[in-house]
Amino acid sequence: MKFKHVHVVAFDLPFPPNYGGSTDMYFKLVHLQKLGISVTLHVFLYDGKEKAPDLEKVTFKTIYYSRKRYKNPFIGKLPYIVKTRKNEELFQNLLLDNSPILFEGLHTTYYLNHPLLIDRIRVVRAHNVEHNYYAALEQAEDNILKKLFFRMEAKRLGTYESVLHKANGIAGISPAETNYLNRTYGNTTYIPAFHANTDVVSRLGKGEFVLYHGNLSVPENNRAAIYLVEEVFPLINRPCIVSGSNPSKKLVKAISKHNHISLRANISTEEILELIESAQVNAMVTFQSTGIKLKLLNSLYRGRFVVANTAMVDETQVEGLCHISDIPIEFASMIEDCFTQDFSENEKAKRIELLGQLFNNNENAIKMANMLQLQIN
Repeated sequence: MKFKHVHVVAFDLPFPPNYGGSTDMYFKLVHLQKLGISVTLHVFLYDGKEKAPDLEKVTFKTIYYSRKRYKNPFIGKLPYIVKTRKNEELFQNLLLDNSPILFEGLHTTYYLNHPLLIDRIRVVRAHNVEHNYYAALEQAEDNILKKLFFRMEAKRLGTYESVLHKANGIAGISPAETNYLNRTYGNTTYIPAFHANTDVVSRLGKGEFVLYHGNLSVPENNRAAIYLVEEVFPLINRPCIVSGSNPSKKLVKAISKHNHISLRANISTEEILELIESAQVNAMVTFQSTGIKLKLLNSLYRGRFVVANTAMVDETQVEGLCHISDIPIEFASMIEDCFTQDFSENEKAKRIELLGQLFNNNENAIKMANMLQLQIN
């Protein structure tokens, strides 16, 4: 039996699509709608976020729930990100029909194995291997209490993850994570991240500066920015820009020591996209090799040259489109080399071919629909 309707349980507000998780969720909704599929979206609101009327344009119905908060997140065997999304109203709404259910992230799977849902088609979108992700958060965090929380949450998630045995299917977001999930639980399909880009719009010729961009309030991004500012950018005789929201005091201080490095903080999405497109080099560093970074995709679709470390591109299938090094002096040398050449039609053509094969939103929406046994127009 094929269905025309699906429940999507989102771990966070998908609009605006301003970070990797929200971007994947939002553009998945956009492209499922284009296939003629009706979506009832269930959204958890927290951290002061409010209802987003724009979601009504890409769904049949959007229902909002408050995420629970606990004063002591260290108590209990269930992962905090899972038990805070237990909601009886959500559960009752899922029981209103027999439609398939897409659980976005391990976060939303509290009801995955409930006896009343056992006959339903239930697919989990794995946004990360969560226990690895939280272990990496621990490494990037300086605050002792937060480090302890991330350590405990990683342990709880490692135990809880076995609930994935109960899913009808798992949609992995990167080749490496898909391989791990398939080895461990089986029935896993690689469906790359959904994204905002439709065409490669990289500008030909040369830019004037090097750019690092990211949400700087995320410890991992802040750590990457500090690494570049302290270890790589001082070795470059070019203007360097760090852009993103809420930079740490440590990062601001590090930037202030160098005349050729500037900070563009808390600017609009449009301004960040303009920086990506104008730069000669987008410097991409991560110390957390989970999933694929949407900022890497944005840089390949919109920017000129990309110089990245191994963790940023490893097993993403786009390694051939980037210059790669983990050694600061070599990383800096690669950046300097990029300034000796124009970004060419040939480079752009390589991206059009490979990105079109791997990250075609429409084809990936069809894969997702097939996993959920949905009828496509």
